Amino acid sequence: MESSKKPIVNKKEEKRGAQEDRAKVIEWEDYEQELARLCSLTSALEEAKKKKLLLEEKLQSLIQIEAESLKRSNELEQMREKLESRKLVMGNMSMHSKVVKEKVRKQEEQLSTEIRSLLAGGNSLSEANKRMQDSSRSLAGEKGYGHLKNLQKSLRVRQQYMVSQVSLLYPVKVVIKKAPEQELESFSSSIKSGVPDGSKPVDQGTLTISGLHLTVIPFTKMSFFTDKKEVQRSSTALGYVAHAVSLIASYLQVPLRYPLRLGGSRSYIRDYSPSIEHSASSTTLDSTTSASTKPVEFPLFVEGQDSTRAAYAVFLLNKDLEQLLNFIGVKSLGPRQVLANLKELTRTILSPEYIDM
Repeated sequence: MESSKKPIVNKKEEKRGAQEDRAKVIEWEDYEQELARLCSLTSALEEAKKKKLLLEEKLQSLIQIEAESLKRSNELEQMREKLESRKLVMGNMSMHSKVVKEKVRKQEEQLSTEIRSLLAGGNSLSEANKRMQDSSRSLAGEKGYGHLKNLQKSLRVRQQYMVSQVSLLYPVKVVIKKAPEQELESFSSSIKSGVPDGSKPVDQGTLTISGLHLTVIPFTKMSFFTDKKEVQRSSTALGYVAHAVSLIASYLQVPLRYPLRLGGSRSYIRDYSPSIEHSASSTTLDSTTSASTKPVEFPLFVEGQDSTRAAYAVFLLNKDLEQLLNFIGVKSLGPRQVLANLKELTRTILSPEYIDM
């Protein structure tokens, strides 16, 4: 039995033994056990390979996860940098917002102040409007503007009547008579348009007041051969003009710039312009000047007077007529047109248009 048993030699062992000059001999009785061990080793090896594959797969997945994690970490870093930059921008915007907010707050305060002032102004305006409405209602009433206009018309009608009486008392008429030495002032169609200063109408009549001519020559050229009656008539005519001017000024309630002292043919006109008086001392060469507020009277007649003072008196009388004409909105006809200005004054006042002025 024992002689029939032959040792079973593993080929690999033989090869290895050939190399090592040594062979491993397995007994038959140990064959099954060795086979079982080899099977278990093979299965263990297979199991190890499977585990290796699993480990490789897990390692690959871990590598992918690590790569993904690294990628995401980079992305997170980039996002963090962007977030920091945005935080910086947001900080700047926050500072700017605070500055704008402060400006808005100041503007709101200013606007609220302006609104309060506007409200106060609106209240004042409404009160003023209310007062204006009350005033309008009071003016529109029985004692309002209409009543005032009626009173003004009544007053102007009364003035017309009184001036008409003056015109009847001292009528200024045109006499068709050539007299070069007399004041040539006519009232044709050219009177309404006005006569330029220094011009004389051609071939027209002369004016008289109560039938008396106002002669100009005696006021400028007095001589021994001057007609005394003509001088007296001129003085009387000037007295008439002075009285008429004084009456019309009182009716119109106009204070004359140059007041009159009536005395018929011996009337005077006053000039309140200051006169300068010089006084010299015998012991010194200095001279003192004193201004007197006392009015200076100029005669409206020539007899016994300086012709220059009389001519200046006529000039001042014409200035009073010019003042009355300007008061009623009419232009003067000239600096020496005394009777013409007087006639224009009475004509304008007695016209229908005067009531509606």
